[in-house]
Amino acid sequence: MDDRRVLNGIFWRLRTGAPWADIPARYGPHTTCVNRFNRWRKAGVWDRILSAVSKAYDGDIQMIDSSSIRVHQHAANGQKNRRDPVA
Repeated sequence: MDDRRVLNGIFWRLRTGAPWADIPARYGPHTTCVNRFNRWRKAGVWDRILSAVSKAYDGDIQMIDSSSIRVHQHAANGQKNRRDPVA
């Protein structure tokens, strides 16, 4: 199986947070992606990639990412068990 294809499958899984079994077939069997991810983790590949990217970073571009999760309307103003009243 092509490393780039598997790597894209791993990135897809990490980006979406979906279970490994839900990786689309275009990235190959999910078991291949899981096995390669774990093998590369044990071999220190991810640490070396992060180190190389960090060294190449010149500080010109910065990115901030966030996620928002809406709560159910009844939970939004739910009672908080606080000892100190909020002014």
